Amino acid sequence: MKRVAFIFPGQGSQAIGMGKDFYENSEIARTIVDECSAKNGINFKELMFEPNGDLEKTEFTQPAILLVSAISLTLLREKLDIKNAYSLGHSLGEFTALYSIGGINLENVLRLVHNRGKFMAEACKNINAGMMAVIGLSNQKIDEVCKTGRDSGLKVWSANYNSDGQIVLAGIKTDLDKLSPKLKDAGAKRTLLLNMSVASHCELLESAVEKLKVELHENIIDIDFLAPIISNVSTREYNNRDSAIELLSKQLINPVKYSESIEYLADKVDIFVEFGHGSVLKGLNKRIVPHIPTISISDMATLQMAINELSKYFNKK
Repeated sequence: MKRVAFIFPGQGSQAIGMGKDFYENSEIARTIVDECSAKNGINFKELMFEPNGDLEKTEFTQPAILLVSAISLTLLREKLDIKNAYSLGHSLGEFTALYSIGGINLENVLRLVHNRGKFMAEACKNINAGMMAVIGLSNQKIDEVCKTGRDSGLKVWSANYNSDGQIVLAGIKTDLDKLSPKLKDAGAKRTLLLNMSVASHCELLESAVEKLKVELHENIIDIDFLAPIISNVSTREYNNRDSAIELLSKQLINPVKYSESIEYLADKVDIFVEFGHGSVLKGLNKRIVPHIPTISISDMATLQMAINELSKYFNKK
């Protein structure tokens, strides 16, 4: 039996049309989208499939990404009796991981991340917050440049440790701009200001922490989880309600240690299965653990490919 970890992408993986192939070719997917639209007051069909200005707004981006991941997970479980050893996600994806192990139902987790997005937007309102990718410079060196910048008064932090040499920073956009030439002087190949109006995983979201904690208290099911989750904050597993509330709240103001989390699992799993649009995490995993395969499920074709591969190790239903 192969040891499998389920992984779930975060914000930045969204695109118009994501999930449409599932919707058009699966009655189960259509039912999920239509029922979630009715229960959560968001027209997910319009949000995900038609050109609009809402998909890039964090309060809508987050539930849309989560919903596509949840659909792909549901469709795989409909075909295979698959048990995962761990679940983890990148930022928002950790909330999908919580759903995947029975810690919260779909209606509640969609409402939870919708509100999470609102809290994040409110915290960053009128402060010109943003995020910037840095390519080709070691994590340690980027951290050093950021610290020097903060010592000089800049509000800049390392937010996402995606892989060594690929970090996303968060902070005030003008401060990120000021930091960019210093990063290039230190050896960065490229810096890219991202199309985001929030600064995730840094001190600028402090005002959102308690609001999110209240939402978590109200929505997480009070049970032990079906499988442990790997925390973005600690890079270690947790499997109960109290830990989830504490760690998911802290996640707002602490960096996402994705690469370290994957490295922690390197000798504990044999396969990663990514659920959701874009295969973003598969690309990161190739850099972090190239010897461990990652199977991505983003449409009906990749779903069938995953079923074909995983049915070697798990029984079909």
